[in-house]
Amino acid sequence: MNAIRAFFERLRWRIIWSAAGVRDAWVHQHSFRSWVWANLVSGGLAIWLPLEGGERALILALGVLVLAAEAMNTAIEYTVDYISTERHPLAGRAKDAGSAGVFLTAIAAGVAWVAILVRLVTA
Repeated sequence: MNAIRAFFERLRWRIIWSAAGVRDAWVHQHSFRSWVWANLVSGGLAIWLPLEGGERALILALGVLVLAAEAMNTAIEYTVDYISTERHPLAGRAKDAGSAGVFLTAIAAGVAWVAILVRLVTA
C-alpha cells in the first residue's frame, strides 16, 4: 500500500512542477504565448472542419508537440543564460539548436495541415 501512496505522491508533485513550468512559460515567454494562440486557432479549425478522427488527432497532437518543443527551447535558453551572461559561440549555437527544434516541429505541423487540406479539397 505504501508503494501506491508513494506513486501518487510523486505523480502529484510531477503535475505541480509541470504546471509551474507551463505557467512560467506563459508569463515570461512571448513565443510560448504565440504558439498557444496559434494552437487555439489550429485546434478550432481541426474541430470545425470535416476531418477524420485520425487527422484531427494528428493536428491536435502536433500542436502540443510544438508547445513541448518551445518549453524545451525555453529550458535551454534559461540554462545558457544562468551559466553565463557572456556571449560565447557555443551558447549561441545551443540557443539556435533549441530554436531549430521548435521550427522543425512547427514545420511538421504545417506539413500535416497541408496534406489534410489537400485531401479535403480533392475529396
